[in-house]
Amino acid sequence: MSPFKDRRDAGRKLAQKLSAYAVKPDIVVLALPRGGVPVAYEVALALSAPLDVFIVRKLGLPGREELAMGAVASGGVRVLNGDIVRMLSIPEEVINIVAKRELRELQRREELYRGNRPMPEVSERTILLIDDGLATGASMRAAIAGLRAQDPARIVVAVPAAAPEACEAFRTEVDEIVCAITPEPFYGVGRWYEDFSQVTDEEVRMLLEEANHQYLYG
Repeated sequence: MSPFKDRRDAGRKLAQKLSAYAVKPDIVVLALPRGGVPVAYEVALALSAPLDVFIVRKLGLPGREELAMGAVASGGVRVLNGDIVRMLSIPEEVINIVAKRELRELQRREELYRGNRPMPEVSERTILLIDDGLATGASMRAAIAGLRAQDPARIVVAVPAAAPEACEAFRTEVDEIVCAITPEPFYGVGRWYEDFSQVTDEEVRMLLEEANHQYLYG
């Protein structure tokens, strides 16, 4: 039997490992959508903290989209993979075209998920950055870089399941990393959930709204 019934169950179990952050005034919970949102929802509820999304879009090289030239993140932050850009001599205008397109998609998703609510203030706050798991950690790395540009006091990465080497690698990249389980061999994030079905945009929107209401009105 898998350790987690579904993402909400994983969030409740992860929240137990984050109890030291409960009811602290400077905590903000940010989820990587879409899979991280149900996990983060339970964490935010347990800690009485605000919840929002932190969206990252990969900048894929045209014609070789799986190759990431960099990423754009919430707040309009752009992070480039300098090694790839230099190695392939990627022109600035190519990066700009792809970044513009991905920023449009990022903004579309932010409006869809958040409506007209402003993004929470992250400067000088402790940020719990949450996803449903860590395999290679590429999206999380881009999120950290994007978040760091907004000057938080501390970044804590928290996930229910992670590859042991991915969890270890992040120890030097953030203030704290919390991985509820680090099974070996890892096989992939979905392996540790009984139900790992796709999270819909509607579900993301609904959970954010619900969490926001709970936080404000209890």
